[in-house]
Amino acid sequence: MNSILSIVLPAPKDPVLSVIFAYRDDPSPVKLNLSAGTYRTEEGKPLVLDVVRRAEQQLANDLSRDKEYLPLNGLPEFNKLSTKLILGDDSPAVKENRVVTIQCLSGTGSLRVGAEFLATHNKERVIFVPDPTWGNHPRIFTLAGLSVEYFRYYDPKSRGLDFKGMLEDLGAAPPGAIVVLQACGHNPTGVDPTFEQWEQIRRLVRSKSLLPFFDSAYQGFASGSLDSDAQAVRMFVADGGECLIAQSYAKNMTLQEKLTFL
Repeated sequence: MNSILSIVLPAPKDPVLSVIFAYRDDPSPVKLNLSAGTYRTEEGKPLVLDVVRRAEQQLANDLSRDKEYLPLNGLPEFNKLSTKLILGDDSPAVKENRVVTIQCLSGTGSLRVGAEFLATHNKERVIFVPDPTWGNHPRIFTLAGLSVEYFRYYDPKSRGLDFKGMLEDLGAAPPGAIVVLQACGHNPTGVDPTFEQWEQIRRLVRSKSLLPFFDSAYQGFASGSLDSDAQAVRMFVADGGECLIAQSYAKNMTLQEKLTFL
C-alpha cells in the first residue's frame, strides 16, 4: 500500500535557520550571529528581561489561576491592555468601543488571520508590501488567498527611504487595495519614514481609499519610546478610518519562545 508520505518532498532548508545552526556548530570564540532578530547578551545568549522573569514568578505563584479554555477572542484583560499600548490610553477609538482585538498565535498567525479575513470580506484582494519586506509576508498573504504586489521602499543608493517611489506606487494602487505598513523598525532595512512623511502617507492612503494593515513587531525598539514607535499607527486611527494591526511582543519583550501576539 502506497503511503501519501511517499510523494511528499522535503521542504527546502530555511536560510535563516541554516545560519543559526552553522553559528551553533562553529567553534570560533569570536563568532557573531547576525541572522536572528532577537535581543542578545554580550555573550550572544538570548536576553530575558528582568520584568519578564518577575512576571513569570508572579504567575507561577498565583494559585487563583487555572488552565481553563479562554474565550474565542483570547484573554480579555490581555487584549484590553494590548490595545491601549498600541493605540494609547486616551485613544478615542478605544473610548468609543470601535476596536476589536483578537489574540492569535505568533506574528505569522496574526497576519494570516487578518489576511484570511480580508480575502473573505474585502472587495479588492490585492495586497501591497514594501520592497523589500519581511520574507514571510508574501507567503502568508498568498496562501491566505491574496495577490501580492510590491511598492518601492528602500533606496540602496542613498541607503534610505525611497519616499518618492513609495508615494508613486501607492498612488497607482487600485482603490480598496490593502497596504502593509511596518509601524517601526522596518524589517529588514531598519529604515522608517519620519512623522512628517507618515502624515503624507496617511493622506495618500485615505485619499485613495486604501486599507492599511500595520505590522508592529518592534514597538519601543526603534526609538526607545513605546509612544513614539506607535505614532504612525495612531495617526491612522485618529482620522477615524479603518485599519488592521498585527501586534507582537516576541521581540520587544524577548518572548520568542512564547510567541505572544495579537
